[in-house]
Amino acid sequence: MRKNIVAGNWKMNTTLQDGQALISEIVNMVQDEVTGSQVEVVVCPPFPFLSAIGKQLPEGGRFHLGAQNCHQKETGAFTGEVSAQMLQSVGAEYVILGHSERRQYFREDDELLSQKLKAALAAGLKPIFCVGESLETREADETFKFIEKQLKDGLFHLTNEEFDQVVVAYEPIWAIGTGKTATSAQAQEVHAFIREQIARAYDAEAAENTTILYGGSANAQNARELFSQPDVDGGLIGGASLKSRDFTEIIKSF
Repeated sequence: MRKNIVAGNWKMNTTLQDGQALISEIVNMVQDEVTGSQVEVVVCPPFPFLSAIGKQLPEGGRFHLGAQNCHQKETGAFTGEVSAQMLQSVGAEYVILGHSERRQYFREDDELLSQKLKAALAAGLKPIFCVGESLETREADETFKFIEKQLKDGLFHLTNEEFDQVVVAYEPIWAIGTGKTATSAQAQEVHAFIREQIARAYDAEAAENTTILYGGSANAQNARELFSQPDVDGGLIGGASLKSRDFTEIIKSF
């Protein structure tokens, strides 16, 4: 059965002290205000804070630790890089791969991302694999063609067993950090398309069981409507995850 997940991507923000204060507020708010909701919360702080933030998360509950990226190799002379095994060793359970910022600023392509997926899965991590189109692609009416290629080239090489561990995130690049948000109907349309592609690549059961998150400027005001769509299973949250009240309200949207 697929899960409802709200994942907070802190990106390159906060100091350790600010991050510790933030997660303390979030944990307290969620424990006080979210009852009976079947939603998992994944917190993805910057690399240096993973261990410290992880120690503040309640054990055995809805909270899980995630990382924002990993290298495709296990070990080696890759100064400044972090392997999937390193992430797992400090308590990470999830890792974001293929985020639009990694694709755009660091030129990560689908071939590289397919290697990172294998590395993450081999280390026992659950990848949150991101796909999504630019404004130019959407305006050219090539959204579905573009996302289909991202899925085929970057993700669908996995075996059924490997794919069972993957969460997919749809992030319309034109709606990230711009204040624009896809309408709930637009989000649902693409999420349904992604689920259809999964069914074709694997089977109907895999498609039904795959969690697909929306990652395009979801906030406390629009989360409830977005999450009410039948194929939207939660959100990959950026800026709003840095505000404890906003992030808690998004979690409560379920």
